[in-house]
Amino acid sequence: MNNSDISILFLGKADDADCARALEFCRQRFARVTFCLGRWGEALPPEARDWEGDYVISYLSRWVVPESLLKRARRAAINFHPASPDYPGIGCNNFALYEDAKEYGATCHHMASKVDTGTIIAVKRFPVYPEDNVDTLLKRTYENQMELFFEITGLMAEGKELPVSTEKWTRPPFTRVQFNELFKVTPDMSADEIARRVRAVSYKTWQPYIELKGFRFEYKPEE
Repeated sequence: MNNSDISILFLGKADDADCARALEFCRQRFARVTFCLGRWGEALPPEARDWEGDYVISYLSRWVVPESLLKRARRAAINFHPASPDYPGIGCNNFALYEDAKEYGATCHHMASKVDTGTIIAVKRFPVYPEDNVDTLLKRTYENQMELFFEITGLMAEGKELPVSTEKWTRPPFTRVQFNELFKVTPDMSADEIARRVRAVSYKTWQPYIELKGFRFEYKPEE
């Protein structure tokens, strides 16, 4: 049943099954839903820039939401981050694998002008297994993130207050520079360091590389 008293702006990733599922959940429970789905590098559409209403919901969105838009959310502007508070910023699952984290998760938090720094609403955690790689960790992350989304937006649709978590972000957000650096393998690295980087970044077309005399070569570990 739709809640006609609440208006939301849903920001998500284009051509993504999880985002489509999350959006449909919102459309079933809120009568007034404005949505924008985009890709990296695309400008925030006018319907988002000019929107004002009750809630902004960001789910795997490719946009950094401007502060002017955050202020136009009368009740809250929230984001669902595919990591626990230990891994803010970009490449979060990659850094978790690199650090051999034993636990990971998904986080719902209020959005602030700086990415992944806002007050935390709720966290859903799960174990990381020794055999996990980028693919398996991402799959479980998105499953848990979706469950957290249903839980939190369900409360919003019922007109209930958002939870307040006691958890805090444990470090500054990882940057694009740090993420790119994780792909680099050099001859002076130990075998353990190389193995950690290979595990952390190997995913489909994304692979570690070795740089020699200004040239980059895909790093292919020996079988």
